[in-house]
Parts: sequence; structure tokens; C-alpha cells
Amino acid sequence: QVQLVESGGGLVQPGGSLRLSCAVSGSIFRISTMGWYRQVPGKTRELVATFTSGGSTNYADSVKGRFTISRDNAKNTVSLQMNSLKPGDTAVYYCYADITGRTTLRADYWGRGTQVTVSS
Repeated sequence: QVQLVESGGGLVQPGGSLRLSCAVSGSIFRISTMGWYRQVPGKTRELVATFTSGGSTNYADSVKGRFTISRDNAKNTVSLQMNSLKPGDTAVYYCYADITGRTTLRADYWGRGTQVTVSS
């Protein structure tokens, strides 16, 4: 069974930094795209950043220049370094991975989410 486990959320003041990490475990054959999404109550989940297996990255316009996504293929982890945080970044952040299992078809997998709160 594939699992994604996030860590690193919390409370930070505006202008501060946080680093989120996500570890993927289970019977995995291949991980294609990995990334981070976020959601606030009453709104749809939105893309924050993605990192493809080919090494390409993509960012939401609202986080460009402030957030950096990284990936460690040897450890099956993806991280999100968030700098210059704003109150508008407050949300639950979800780790995402497009995974083909050793005995399962390719599918989208999600972590349970980690709360990020930016407030003074």
C-alpha cells in the first residue's frame, strides 16, 4: 500500500519561512510527477508547485520567487521551501504523487495534509 506522509507545517509570522517535506513509501515501481497543492475552507484545492520525473518544475504565479520545490528520487521524497510567507499562504498543504505500483496501475496519491498558518 502506498502512503504519503507530510511534515513541517506550523505557525509562522509574515515574512518567515517554513519547509514542508513528504515521504512516499510502499510497493512502488515508478513515481512520475510529485508536488504540492493547498486548500482553504470553502475553496477548491489549488496547485502550488510540481516536479516531474524529467526534472521540470511548475509553480503557481502567486508563489513564484518565494517557494522552491525539490525532489530526491533515491529517497522518494519531495520538499517545499517556503520563504517570504504571507497571510494569504495560510492553508492546508497536501503532498501529491503520480505513482505506478509494483502490482497496481498508475494512480494519483495524496497525503493527509499539513496546516500552514501565517499570522502575526
